[in-house]
Formats: sequence, structure tokens, C-alpha cells
Amino acid sequence: MLWTVLLEVLGVGGSWGPLACHFKPMTGGVHYWLRPGTIRLPPWAGRVPFTRGDARTIGDVLLYAALLVSLVFALVLPGVADGGLTAAAPDSTGGLVRVGALVPVIVLLVVLGLRDKVIFLAARGEQYLPALVFAASLDFTDMIIAFKLLIVAVWVGAGVSKFGEHFINVVPPMVSNAPFVPGKKIRRLHYRDVEGGDLKPSAFAWFMAHVGGTTVEVVVPLVLLFATNTTVALLAALFMVFFHVFIASTFPLAVPLEWNVLFAFITIFLFIGYPAGDGFSVFDLSEPWLLPVIVAALAFFPALGNLRPDLVSFLPSMRQYAGNWASATWAFAPGAEARLNELPKAAKNQVDQLQEFGFDADVAEVTMQMVCAWRSMHSQGRGLYSLLFRHLDDVDRYTIREGEFVCNTLVGWNFGDGHLHDERLVAAVQRRLGFEPGELRVMYVESQPIHKRTQEYRVVDAALGVVERGTWNVHDAVHEQPWLPNGPIPLTVTWTLPGYVPGSATDEGART
Repeated sequence: MLWTVLLEVLGVGGSWGPLACHFKPMTGGVHYWLRPGTIRLPPWAGRVPFTRGDARTIGDVLLYAALLVSLVFALVLPGVADGGLTAAAPDSTGGLVRVGALVPVIVLLVVLGLRDKVIFLAARGEQYLPALVFAASLDFTDMIIAFKLLIVAVWVGAGVSKFGEHFINVVPPMVSNAPFVPGKKIRRLHYRDVEGGDLKPSAFAWFMAHVGGTTVEVVVPLVLLFATNTTVALLAALFMVFFHVFIASTFPLAVPLEWNVLFAFITIFLFIGYPAGDGFSVFDLSEPWLLPVIVAALAFFPALGNLRPDLVSFLPSMRQYAGNWASATWAFAPGAEARLNELPKAAKNQVDQLQEFGFDADVAEVTMQMVCAWRSMHSQGRGLYSLLFRHLDDVDRYTIREGEFVCNTLVGWNFGDGHLHDERLVAAVQRRLGFEPGELRVMYVESQPIHKRTQEYRVVDAALGVVERGTWNVHDAVHEQPWLPNGPIPLTVTWTLPGYVPGSATDEGART
């Protein structure tokens, strides 16, 4: 786990390389976070004391460097003997990581996370920080049981997040783009009628999504957690290993490959190495009060994030790859995108990176548009692109970019979390570049709360701020073709900035 945290926080784990639109350099992370002056994004709009501002200071760089050093120290220091480990594994010749080596990692992750939520999320703090706390505070048996509860919370949370209509749109583009799926027939099986022009998900895609995905992630982990029969536990563990191997084999965007490898290993290590029937069940905790406390702590952010997704990143909400994402599309007037290269950052815009690799300008542009096409295959894309038609005077005049990948060049990392490229990032860019009204517009949508049928959107003009709020019905977005052949999906406008005229190129009235 510590190795994985180190890889993640360096930026060579998730969100690395071409599948996260890092081309030259292929690593974001460390190139940005060791560089003073780059943009940082404090959580909760900097309301926590000593976290205001959006520029990385020398102090931030030193804190980040200290985290890297503390992780290396925790890895290289010799293990220490532990009675619980010896009792559980008499042949063990190593030991446990020293508690004193874990404490600096925990403290620095929290402090850095308050200064810049990007680094905290990149370190996958929502999963690994609780594990570090368990390792530093519990005896061996309690630690193993707490680890089991943590991984089951991740699995079940991800399964619950796939309830609803979004996830069925995730599976077809993921599978049809996977390099190891044999034959065109299987790829096309996920769509209703490819040759007839119907790219909505098929009944087979529904089965793969909600039986092979949702059901597996909810039911099998609970079987693993409570099974005392070794055969049942082994079969369930192998099923989850296959589940993670399959996900890794599809090479999904943001490339969480190391996470899937780690979880496949942890599944065997925890549930087969320390079976529930051998004193490692949830009912074997040393104190009865530990179980409700741990469960409540692990359930808090997923519950809050499903009810109020605007308050919690989709990662602590345990809604990984569910299709129900906060998302954004950035639209640049002619010449405006190139100005992003004036910002202090470690990489140029992706279209420029591709040209430095030797691609022609047209090929580089088409490559970036493929990302927009990918977004249109998901429910949010249909809504975001409907907003483009409403708020741009001429869509073809603008350069359209997927917000997730613009974010990568601005802050060094993104993992599908639209909260990292909402109006707060737009405001940070505006303070540095001073765009005119209409030069940069961002179409943003929040995740769907679990108890509502709509998603809330915002339209942000870099110079004017939020200019419109509204909602769209998820059903309308899910059941439209990716290229909007019937025009924009229905939008319900709830507020518009006085004087702002949607679709105006200059918005002189709003500027006044």
C-alpha cells in the first residue's frame, strides 16, 4: 500500500500517460507539485485557516517533498516484530512498518490535502489514509479486520453508485475500446444497432453493467466478508480478482491499473490469508464498539457524497467509474486556448504536446476531438454539448476541449473529478490571464444525487463568473444518441445573470 501511495503521489500511477492525455511529459504530478507558482486548489474554497489562495508556495513544495521523503523512509526502515503478526503467521521473518514511520505520512497527507486537494486525491487519500490510520492505531488482528471493512466499503460503495441510469452508458465505450476484446462482433454486441446508427446500449450491455458490474460489486464482497467456509471464500476471492483483472485489461481512461492490481492482491492477502473462520471475522474485533465506529467512519463520506455530491469528491464518495460524474467542457474563442501556455505549468496544452511529438496539427486536433467523442458516449456529454449550442454563438468557431484533460495541464492531475475543473479553477486561470467575456466559457454539471432524477448544471464565463444555472433530466440525457441528432436535450433554466444573453459573442450587457 505504501508503495502504491508513493507511485500515486509522484504521478506515475493513475492519471499517467496518454490515456490521461499526458503526452510530453507523460508524468504530471511531481513536475507540478515541486514547482512554485503552479496552481493549487484548496478544498472548501480555502475556508480552512491558512489555506487561502491558489498559488503554490515554497512551503507547499517543501511539504510535498517531505511527504515523498516520509514515504521512502517508511518503506526502507526495517520492520518491527509484532506479537499479533507472529501469532497469525509464525513463519514470518519480517515485521510491521513502524508506527513512528506512518505518523508523518498521515500528518503530511492531511496538511497537504488542506492546502491542495489535488495532491490528496492523487495519493488516493480517501482509501489509503484510513488504512494508514488503522495500521498506526490498531493491533494486528483488529487492523486486518479493519482493512477488510475498508476494501468492502470501497467495493460496495462503487456498486451502489452504479444504481440508476448512468452506468449502462459506461460499459459499451469501455469494452469496445479495450485492446484485448476479441473480434468486432463482441464489441458491437454492446450497442443496439451499430450499422443502423443506433449507438444506445443494448440489452447485453445492460446485463454486463448491472449483473456483471453492480451486482458483483455489492454481493460478492459481502459474501467474502462474512463467509467462514474456505471454499466459498476462495471462489468469491477469485471472482473479485478476475473482476479487477478485467477492468485493468480494458485500459480505462485515467488508467487506474496499479489500483486494480493492488486490490486483486489485497483480496487474496486479506480474505484467503486471514480467513474469517480463523479469528479474523468482523465479530472478532477486540472491542465490540470498534465495529460500529469503523463502519460509521467508512460510510460517512459515501453517504454524504451520494446525497450531496456537490460537497464531496466522487472519490471519497466511492463512486469510481460509475458514469455519474461531475463533468465539464471548456470552450475557447479563437486564440484563447493558446494563452493557457502562458501559465506557470510543467506541460503545454495537449494539442501542442502532440505536435512536439511529431504529429501534424490536424492529427493532433482530431486526437483531442476523440476525447470529446468519448465524452458524448456518456450521459453527461449529451447535456454538456446541449449547453454548448445554447451558450455559443457559433459552436464551430470555438475550440472545444474536455475539461478533465485541460485540468491535467493546469494542475498536473485529474481522475474524472469535475470538482477539479469547475469555476474555482476557471477563476484561478482568469486571475492570471484576464480573458474577455466570451473568450472562455465552461459548461459544468454536478453529479446526480441518489434521490433525484435531475442533474444541476452551471455555465461559467471566465470574465463574468457563473452566468446560468439549471437542470436536465437524466433520462433525457441517457436515452439520446451521442451526436444529438434531435437537437439539444431539454434544459430547465433556474437562474440567469442579469443582462447575460445566451449565445452572445460579447455579452456587452452582462459586462456592464
